[in-house]
Amino acid sequence: MTNLKSRLTDLISQSDIAVTEHQIDLLVAYVELLHKWNKAYNLTSVRDPEEMLVKHILDSIANGPFLHGERFIDVGTGPGLPGIPLAILYPQRNFVLLDSLGKRITFLRQVVFQLKLSNVTPVLSRVEEYHPEHPFDGVLSRAFASLLDMVSWCQHLIDENGRFFALKGVLPEQELQQLPAGIELVTYHRIQVPALEGQRHLVELKKTNAS
Repeated sequence: MTNLKSRLTDLISQSDIAVTEHQIDLLVAYVELLHKWNKAYNLTSVRDPEEMLVKHILDSIANGPFLHGERFIDVGTGPGLPGIPLAILYPQRNFVLLDSLGKRITFLRQVVFQLKLSNVTPVLSRVEEYHPEHPFDGVLSRAFASLLDMVSWCQHLIDENGRFFALKGVLPEQELQQLPAGIELVTYHRIQVPALEGQRHLVELKKTNAS
């Protein structure tokens, strides 16, 4: 595992993302935990820790510069993606990590404890049954659902000032055409992820005043 840190440092140097050495240590520690727990808990189909650096860590943090807001909810977070890498990158922002599978939340609580992440709250719940005290600034979704399902299931998590941020591969033009009334596209970004094959896009949606 000793080469993970140098590999991650090299990958990040190919991007415009600024990270501290402490943040790199935390990201590597997260990958090591994910690799260790994955054997028993089957948290991700990616088995190789070096592959995790690209497909999980870089693929998550590359979206960071395009997010805005202070309070985020990562729906269908799975093993904490993109929430954990983004929380490490932005310690001043707060992240609720929502998943309906108990073993994933058990793993995330261990990650939060071991990495001392004071800005992360894992929550065991189905998204439609989770009702926050205050609306979030952003809903994050990575490989969670279609845009239509995402906005339908997560409408109650933001108000007209909040945003839906969907991490996608190829730009989902057909899904964008199927957006319901009251939801509109704000913008999208082509995301460059070092060493990752295939396209990546971040789609930003919002509620319109009509909704």
